[in-house]
Amino acid sequence: MKHSNFDVVVVGGGHAGCDAAHAAARAGARTALVTLKFDGIGVMSCNPAIGGLGKGHLVREIDALDGVMSRVADAAGIQFRLLNRRKGPAVQGPRAQADRAVYRATMQKEMTSFPGLEVIEGEVTDFRMDGNRVAGIVLADGSEISAGAVVLTTGTFLRGLIHIGDHSYSGGRMGDNAANLLGQRMDGFGLPLGRLKTGTPPRLDGKTIDWNILDSQPGDEDPVFFSFQTKGLEIRQVSCGITHTNAATHEIIRNNLERSAMYGGYIEGVGPRYCPSIEDKVVRFADKDSHQVFLEPEGLNDDTVYPNGISTSLPQDVQEAYVRSIRGLEEVKILQPGYAIEYDYVDPRALDSRLGLRDVPGLFLAGQINGTTGYEEAAAQGLVAGLNAAKEALGADPVTFSRTDSYIGVMVDDLITRGVSEPYRMFTSRAEYRLSLRADNADQRLTGKGIEAGLVGEVRKAAFGDKMERLTRGKSLLEDTKVTPKVLNSNGIKVGEDGKQRSLYQVLAFADVEIQHLVDIAPELAELDAETQAQLKKDALYATYLSRQEQDAAALRKDEARVIPNSFDYSGLESLSNELKMKLQRVRPANLAQAGRIEGMTPAALALILARLNRENREKSA
Repeated sequence: MKHSNFDVVVVGGGHAGCDAAHAAARAGARTALVTLKFDGIGVMSCNPAIGGLGKGHLVREIDALDGVMSRVADAAGIQFRLLNRRKGPAVQGPRAQADRAVYRATMQKEMTSFPGLEVIEGEVTDFRMDGNRVAGIVLADGSEISAGAVVLTTGTFLRGLIHIGDHSYSGGRMGDNAANLLGQRMDGFGLPLGRLKTGTPPRLDGKTIDWNILDSQPGDEDPVFFSFQTKGLEIRQVSCGITHTNAATHEIIRNNLERSAMYGGYIEGVGPRYCPSIEDKVVRFADKDSHQVFLEPEGLNDDTVYPNGISTSLPQDVQEAYVRSIRGLEEVKILQPGYAIEYDYVDPRALDSRLGLRDVPGLFLAGQINGTTGYEEAAAQGLVAGLNAAKEALGADPVTFSRTDSYIGVMVDDLITRGVSEPYRMFTSRAEYRLSLRADNADQRLTGKGIEAGLVGEVRKAAFGDKMERLTRGKSLLEDTKVTPKVLNSNGIKVGEDGKQRSLYQVLAFADVEIQHLVDIAPELAELDAETQAQLKKDALYATYLSRQEQDAAALRKDEARVIPNSFDYSGLESLSNELKMKLQRVRPANLAQAGRIEGMTPAALALILARLNRENREKSA
């Protein structure tokens, strides 16, 4: 029996696993990434795209912490678009169409070239235990790997079940086996498990699409990248096609609903509300006779096309009928049918803010196993879990993220406090502090934290230091230069003659003012590079709104500082309702702020908890 030893073992080579393994290795842990097959690392199982609203913010934050998804997406990007470009920076989200083959090859290179990170092929079937603590893994061939911590990122593989119409079979995704033995082993931990489902559309042969009659959507002429280190396009750019379903499409689907796995009663798992199947759309939006479909090329050297918007679990013959009813697809060839897949997940309320299981020491979870959906959510969780697994294995303090500093913090807190009733997807609306949690300032918010955590390499550290020096110098110049309304008006900047002096930083917050409008007043501003000028404009634009938000955030941080011990006895609070006692006992919030976000929590109940905490502290110090 083979036996090897690592600090951290990451199980699964998907998006969560890759960023988890890389983060653990960056944090100084000897790390093993264990995957069923090497070729599966970096596979984009669903749509060939990264980012979007909320999701793009997460990828920017991953990059600020020196993670890999951002750089790999930039390297593989064949179309870049900044969503909500006409709106403010706080709700803009970068998105990239990716070449699947380039993405996978680039990610595999990242996993095999980083020091301290080793890739091992094998199926994990069991855990090595040290008492009640997970201390490694056991592979199907009987070999064992010891570890100080294990990160499980099983995606849709944990007892995965694929559905196409009334036909169902075991599988982690099309062409791959499910992790059934590991699913059975997870039962032994007594964790709260559930079933979720997701779906994917049929893949089309681009050579059989009539592109000439369809609308085309090109990328942005001035692309916005995910990584702060990316300086330009790396491969050729392409356009997507746009078509629509129609009344005939919907009629075909309605006539065959009972043959759908979803509506035929074959699926018990709940699907993502914000990414519904075409069957769901036809039923839920019965008043609409058309839905938009984006025809997304899967690669520069691949004729496969991903029809975004028509995910399905209908039988293959029905898929062929409804797809060919769509304009431009009348003669299309289906290369792979669409399908639904349901899988096990762990109620994320069983996790703490490190994404470690409270009742199973040494085991961390990331990605769809925590009830989320999407590559970006998975990679961000992977980074948190991988980093904290490394910290635990090396005996260092954990690193956690707050709702006040990141979308990563918002997501983790949502998951561990509220749980999920459907696959969780990130939106900008989930963040209370989205004016400050912008995609453009992710590095200003998080790279310093990443440096402290040992996550950030020397190249990024130097580049970030240089950027912050330029921003600090520019902001100081703007704040130190005060001007009267007379001076502003004489320079073409319209302002009321109120006699009030303003700093140029305040003036820069005016919607129609750019730094070049201020150069005659402060000639040194001309020395600032374009990147610094653009960032200062964004920072100034939001500065007037952020002081109140910072007060709110400071109040939340104060609440978060009041730690609730894991052993806190809620049953002893007689005035607390039994329902709240049960919820608190199940969630076991780490602090008052988390307790306050539990559904049904009241100010009076929080006051009871606070009073008990204060009393216990007095008794300990007496």
